[in-house]
Amino acid sequence: MKTLPYGTWPSPITPDAIVAETVRLSSVSLDGGGRVGWLEGRPGEGGRNVLVRTDLSGPGEIEDLTPPPFNVRSGVHEYGGGAYAVSGDRLWFSNFADGRVYSRTGGDATPAPLTAAGPARFGDLTFDPVRRRLLAVRETHAGDAPPVNELVAISIDDGSERVLASGRDFYAAPAPSPDGRHLAWLAWDQPDMPWDGAALWLAELDGDGAPGAATRITGGAGCSAFQPAWSPDGALWFVADPHRWWNLHRWQGGELRCMHRAEHEFGKPLWQLGTTTFGFDANGAVVCTWRTEAGWRLGRLAPDGSGSLHEIPLPWTSIDSLSVRGGTAAFIGGAPDRSTSVVTLDLASGATRVLRTSSTLSIGDELLSRPVPLRFPTGEDGSETAHGYWYAPHNASCRAPPGELPPLLVLSHGGPTGATGDTLSPSIQFWTSRGFAVLDVDYRGSTGYGRAYRERLYGEWGVVDVEDCVAGALHLAETGRADPSRLAIRGGSAGGYTTLSALTFHDAFRAGASYYGICDLEVLAADTHKFEARYLDRLIGEWPADRDVYRARSPLHHASRLGCPIIFFQGLDDRVVPPNQAELMADALDRQGLPVACLMFEGEGHGFRKAETLRRCLEAELAFYGRVFGFEPADALPSLDIRNL
Repeated sequence: MKTLPYGTWPSPITPDAIVAETVRLSSVSLDGGGRVGWLEGRPGEGGRNVLVRTDLSGPGEIEDLTPPPFNVRSGVHEYGGGAYAVSGDRLWFSNFADGRVYSRTGGDATPAPLTAAGPARFGDLTFDPVRRRLLAVRETHAGDAPPVNELVAISIDDGSERVLASGRDFYAAPAPSPDGRHLAWLAWDQPDMPWDGAALWLAELDGDGAPGAATRITGGAGCSAFQPAWSPDGALWFVADPHRWWNLHRWQGGELRCMHRAEHEFGKPLWQLGTTTFGFDANGAVVCTWRTEAGWRLGRLAPDGSGSLHEIPLPWTSIDSLSVRGGTAAFIGGAPDRSTSVVTLDLASGATRVLRTSSTLSIGDELLSRPVPLRFPTGEDGSETAHGYWYAPHNASCRAPPGELPPLLVLSHGGPTGATGDTLSPSIQFWTSRGFAVLDVDYRGSTGYGRAYRERLYGEWGVVDVEDCVAGALHLAETGRADPSRLAIRGGSAGGYTTLSALTFHDAFRAGASYYGICDLEVLAADTHKFEARYLDRLIGEWPADRDVYRARSPLHHASRLGCPIIFFQGLDDRVVPPNQAELMADALDRQGLPVACLMFEGEGHGFRKAETLRRCLEAELAFYGRVFGFEPADALPSLDIRNL
């Protein structure tokens, strides 16, 4: 074992290894023929999303269903989701380059356009087998006017489109009943986000498949619905939070009933269309996931109405994109010692099978830092509690000199209505194996802890989230787990704003990294996309009436208060956070003579997807901390231009 300063430990978890052996997994589906499909985001192909499938009864070979250059990705609400639908040997998908829906029939057929070329995007694609049509959320962009969102039906024969519901700001989750007589969907209006007040609507369909007068089942004004789905016996199930937690409900015979009331979340924030947390097995039982403080769990809710919930023991603590068909469940699972994987579960035997893992990078116990759930006091008087996961530096071949404390990297997740988790992350292990401690914060405002915790951020964005990141860092420093002189913070998007605010308005951190982060809330309010155009009404205040609050919480207007180095990473094609946000902030720091680096990437949007970008970011961030904290990384890193240093 070598004795080396923290940060200088050599590690085989290199940027090349992380990028070359990692794909993004999403959108799992099961069909009646025992085939499992999912999307793979491949950094090595420029971030292209490929629809793949395997037959559970076969040898396990995985076939690509969408050849280059097709990119199975929806641009609806900018974050997309629900980008494909499958029925037997026929599939339909949204192609990101032109927004059109394409169809493909048979194994060797070339995808052909179904919808006409134009300004429309499509998401939440759902096959309606009774009427042999696609249901979708359509978002039409025309000139400078705000996009128009509608619920539409698309003929699978000629691509003609028919509006089923319109007039609301946003739509999601079209769900036709098994008998074809009813249609359920979600809708909400600004300034609500879907987790604020998405309402569940139900309408009877006429002989032509058009909905009649719609009835609101639940949701709106402090209650949000999520994932309507029909059980085999014709009952409408969904998740809603009238009691401040997302619990499972059923609508049947005109009666609304909470089927299992608990202080656990059975739903997730609808950042992406097509998000799912439950389904039905062959016996009509609800197979569902829910979050506890120990992670996500999977189980069965008895179909007899007793509310009895039985957990199915699994090694995965993160469960996403659940799909259920007959006796099989499929999902994306992860755990502290397992990268995210596409997994199938035999509901009768409990046997599981891993079909694909997001990373083939092997991280053994000699390098693996396991997350420790952490609660710590926060708030002005320390009377509130925040959550997170702490990772200690770990590398069995290295130890630090006696008395040295490790640098700490605090992670602030995006959203800000999002959440972190304990799934094995090669990127986090990149840092811990080199001698960094890491704190991944679920600040107040995160999901997974009920509506009260989520709404604690309302009116306080840039305040309580920042307080929590600062409190977590100081807590670890005070308890001897981090060097108080080497505390850094990093985050992307909304997490980038939290990062910049922490660096501007507090003096706990000595360095930071902002990935496509927000520095001027006024610019964001005036120049962002429709889905989030009124998001800040809840998080900050109404614009422009509360302009003073926007300016008071914008790091750019208070750059003179900054006193530490920052590195910026920004995509030039970002439509969520304009690229000039990073440029303005970097220039302000430069004028003050503070060390600053700014890396801009062509062809990257909001969230980086290309292998070369992901590699360069890790290399540059490590080099940056080495320079500003005064240690020499063991890696051979490309040169980095840091102004004023």
